[in-house]
Amino acid sequence: MKALSKFLVMLVPVALMFGCASTDKAVSDGDDMAATGAETEVVTPSVMPAMPSAETTAAPEDGGFRGDPLADPDSLLSKRVVYFEFDRSEIKEEYRQVIEAHGRYLAENPGVRVTLEGHADERGTREYNVALGERRAKSVRRFMSVQGASFSQMDVVSYGEERPVSLGHGDESWALNRRVEIVYSGQ
Repeated sequence: MKALSKFLVMLVPVALMFGCASTDKAVSDGDDMAATGAETEVVTPSVMPAMPSAETTAAPEDGGFRGDPLADPDSLLSKRVVYFEFDRSEIKEEYRQVIEAHGRYLAENPGVRVTLEGHADERGTREYNVALGERRAKSVRRFMSVQGASFSQMDVVSYGEERPVSLGHGDESWALNRRVEIVYSGQ
């Protein structure tokens, strides 16, 4: 996981440089990938800093991590990317605990805001991929709300295929691009 994180940190600036470049891409698998017609909710995140609660910043008795739990590398809260299967918006079992932890954190810290950024791989039309990214982000938002997070704390934005973390054109690259990123305001 650390190697993937380092790879992503190095790749993000490169992806941002090429993020505005675009070409029309043909769907090679023949699936009908017509746009769903759903409107995309684009939200500008607010600039409210994350305020940890007093109990999350108290010094632990065992001498463990001290400070904001969002900064604890051993916490589930340090995991902020949820990956999806091709053309799906259902949450995989392996990411449920991560999303639950973020939902509980938001519920315990009502002043904290988060943006859920939905992404898709390059296959399909732009319109379809924006709608798919939005469905993925809304799926994560619903799951967090079950843990007590307020919908008003969570903004949804979809970038579709426009912000890939991997520029390749194969299964490994596509799998990295099918994701929702959990972005805390002020982090």
